[in-house]
Amino acid sequence: MALLKFPDGFQWGAASAAYQIEGAHEEDDRGVSIWDTFTHQPGRIVDQSNGDVACDHYHRVQQDVDLMASLGLQTYRFSVAWSRVMPFGKGAISEKGLAFYDRLIDALLAKGIQPALTLYHWDLPQSLQDLGGWTNRSIADWFADYANLCFERFGDRVARWITLNEPIIFTEFGHRTGVMAPGIRDLALYGRAAHHALLAHGRAVQAFRASGKPGEIGITNANTSYEAADDSPETAAAVELARDFDSRLFHGPVFGKGYPQSVLAFHETRHAALPVEPGDMEIIATPTDFLGTNLYSRALIEAAPGRGVGFAHAAPRLPLLPMGYEAAPHALGDFVRWVSKEYGNPKIYITENGVCDNSEPGPDGQINDSTRIELLGGFLKGLHGAIEAGCDVRAFYQWSLYDNFEWAFGYTKRFGMVYTDFETQKRIPKMSAAWYSDIIRRNGVEV
Repeated sequence: MALLKFPDGFQWGAASAAYQIEGAHEEDDRGVSIWDTFTHQPGRIVDQSNGDVACDHYHRVQQDVDLMASLGLQTYRFSVAWSRVMPFGKGAISEKGLAFYDRLIDALLAKGIQPALTLYHWDLPQSLQDLGGWTNRSIADWFADYANLCFERFGDRVARWITLNEPIIFTEFGHRTGVMAPGIRDLALYGRAAHHALLAHGRAVQAFRASGKPGEIGITNANTSYEAADDSPETAAAVELARDFDSRLFHGPVFGKGYPQSVLAFHETRHAALPVEPGDMEIIATPTDFLGTNLYSRALIEAAPGRGVGFAHAAPRLPLLPMGYEAAPHALGDFVRWVSKEYGNPKIYITENGVCDNSEPGPDGQINDSTRIELLGGFLKGLHGAIEAGCDVRAFYQWSLYDNFEWAFGYTKRFGMVYTDFETQKRIPKMSAAWYSDIIRRNGVEV
């Protein structure tokens, strides 16, 4: 066994999201979010569950922060629920909601854990959705106002900000395929939502700069490492198309490269052109301080001429995890190398990487999530290799701290290194928690 040491100052953390853990959906003036609405519609969630209680984190903040400290976490990424601090998305402010995040941030700092605050992790206030949500251009203003509220309230203690979590997911799956909130299926509305999300990101970055608050700000994108299913030139071209419609669509504008021409042409020929107005692209390209990278797997791509967008997903060749994607630990290092080369070697935080492992407690009460340990070790080995190759990666946030509400999958998928008994709310650290604690302590992974 060899210990792969990470650079001095590298940070180790875990991540979560408000709707997935907080619960308390009707307490202390919290407004209704689109996920409250969506989960209470029949047939939307695999197990017909919702986030009304989830992990009950709202009532267990100190207990949960104590747990983080016991694991040795150096940084914790969480999101603010927009409707908890602005019940209607604009206008009225909830002091009780703001006070909750004050308590969380103060508890983290008291334990020496750096907060990393995500402004938007998918839970749009329903009142804004009723006005069109992300398809309404005014959302860029609404989001900037909400961001300003957070900067003013928490900016004296939070030095790491993330504007949006995975805009490709909440726009495409929320507005094109309809399998996530708000459940819309419309190509033109998807294009509008995607552009307005990036515009809102840019406006929030501008607001942060204008606030004069110290710290750094960036965006987190969902990523897949694309690989060719064969060695043909047609397949190589198809891989680049896949990157256009995924990676470059959301990274390119932020880094000043604009939208891929292939994507613009696709939308225009289907009477669903992106609603770009003069000055928009400059706002979106307002310089950021880091790139947040979320990655879980790879995708094999093959050419599909004359069909759809010209590429297709080939049949998987590696074992499948419970989420349906391949166990491909090499994908993290591969993607980090690609994105670093594509965008001038930006500072990167791995804001999410993890493994769905549904292991249950054994007779002795232990949870032997060996699949998670094995694959996370592979992910970290690949990430270490990318850093050795010159990629500027500064932190790793494991998804997730504990089992939680996994969106459309409800409580059927477990990503936590801590087991949650959703009946009793008992938290039980899994074998992977001790393994990860050891990585943090040694600042390295054994392979």
